[in-house]
Amino acid sequence: MARKVSYSKPDYIKWILTAGVAIAIAALVVLFVKREHFFHTEPKFNLADYPVRGIDVSNHNGTIKWEQVAEDDYQFAYIKASEGKTHRDPAFARNVKSAQRAGLLVGAYHFFRKNREGTDQAQNLLGAVDGLKLDLPLVVDIEDWENPKWQDDKQVQQRFRDMVKTLQKAGYRVMIYTNGDGYNQYYKPNFPNLDLWLCSFRSPDMLKVTHQHRIQQYSHWGEVPGVDGDVDLNVFMGSQGEWDAWVGIN
Repeated sequence: MARKVSYSKPDYIKWILTAGVAIAIAALVVLFVKREHFFHTEPKFNLADYPVRGIDVSNHNGTIKWEQVAEDDYQFAYIKASEGKTHRDPAFARNVKSAQRAGLLVGAYHFFRKNREGTDQAQNLLGAVDGLKLDLPLVVDIEDWENPKWQDDKQVQQRFRDMVKTLQKAGYRVMIYTNGDGYNQYYKPNFPNLDLWLCSFRSPDMLKVTHQHRIQQYSHWGEVPGVDGDVDLNVFMGSQGEWDAWVGIN
């Protein structure tokens, strides 16, 4: 026969308090991990004014059903190729071939590490894209997020310039991806004439007055058929005809 367990009043209260603290800690952890999601709001603008839409993905997006992405009228995809001196995204080549097979135009991006030499990072990206026929410019993604702190700014600037120039010498068009802070810190002082892919949650209608960017990433929390979970959403800052002409240069 099971023994009946009784709790004294102090034990009961202690159990309730312990459970309450555990729930509160769990809620804070979720809030910290997903804080961007909680506080993020997508800009309000008329998508019809920006007919060319795209997504950017990496291995963390899992297996993507690219045919479904294309059927939802997405025209381009930027796919992570590499990071730093040695890391290469394991899903890169598969995603490139599958996305192109589905009819999307594809480009590759590299996440720039401030504590790695620019020429080494350029060689890593060049090795990752070797043998692939890409449709869009190579992208160097430079931002503070997930980058080591307290790096010498002059050294970072030089490494950034070295990477871009090495890619250009290899015959590639280069575009810079960054956010508002990176725009002022890295883009304007170094390569203000290169095409810009800007991450901003402000309306493209407002930003096009102050920023001459080609592509805007306006959400990290998009829902796209064929992609499980959240995905980054982008628009080309122009008409279909302007897009066709821009792509044709590549």
